[in-house]
Amino acid sequence: MDTQSRRDFISTTGKATIMGGLGLGASPAAGEEAKLDNTFIHHVFFWLKNPESEEDKQKLLAGLRKLAKAKTIHLSHIGVPANTNRDVIERSYKVSWLLVFKNAADQEVYQTDPIHLKFIEECSMLWEKVIVYDSVQAG
Repeated sequence: MDTQSRRDFISTTGKATIMGGLGLGASPAAGEEAKLDNTFIHHVFFWLKNPESEEDKQKLLAGLRKLAKAKTIHLSHIGVPANTNRDVIERSYKVSWLLVFKNAADQEVYQTDPIHLKFIEECSMLWEKVIVYDSVQAG
């Protein structure tokens, strides 16, 4: 029987948890691409009008937490810039909002969901700039 180190066990179970959360089942073998077949990735970056205002940042975070209740969102993640510094890393945004939808149709429904529209109405005065990156599985 093979023995497995605690670190290997934690790494393996962590990967399996993430892959299961994405609806992938087992994690891919080393060197293989994780397939998110038919999923639609929607990543939004927010720059605040008052970037030093902790109150404005907290209002945006509260709005995103409400928005996470939209029914077609499969997975969501609210983030802030990581403490990493390399020339290729963009850190000027204040908050990021990563969404995974099961398919492009669910993302289209989300765009007109009353929860999404209410979020825009209540929070759009907080941001100066928003950039969205949408992606689907490469063919």
